[in-house]
Amino acid sequence: MPKVKFLKDGKVTKEIEVAAGANLRAEALKAQVSLYAGLDALLNCRGFGMCATCVVYLKNGTAKNAAPRGFQERIRAMMGFWDVGHEEEARLACKTTVQGDLDVETTPPYNWFGEPAKK
Repeated sequence: MPKVKFLKDGKVTKEIEVAAGANLRAEALKAQVSLYAGLDALLNCRGFGMCATCVVYLKNGTAKNAAPRGFQERIRAMMGFWDVGHEEEARLACKTTVQGDLDVETTPPYNWFGEPAKK
């Protein structure tokens, strides 16, 4: 069974095992992992891929262990809804299917201009 590590600020906050083919958002919510920042926890589309508030980063090269982007994610990427500089690792948790081990950064700060994060 694939392992999913949830990261916040580079530190592992929770690690869970999920069945291959599981939906990332559903498994995160089941494990009580927060995918939303602020009011987004209440004001989101409930997993229909319409709001892009559940954006996560698949870190450490683990993006290959998720199913390829579907139609809704490709449209969001073309419209510029991903953080600048994180286009390859940004995914919608509600539309991501787990195929192997993943390192998932939750609630990443939005980076409009592609500038490096200030530490």
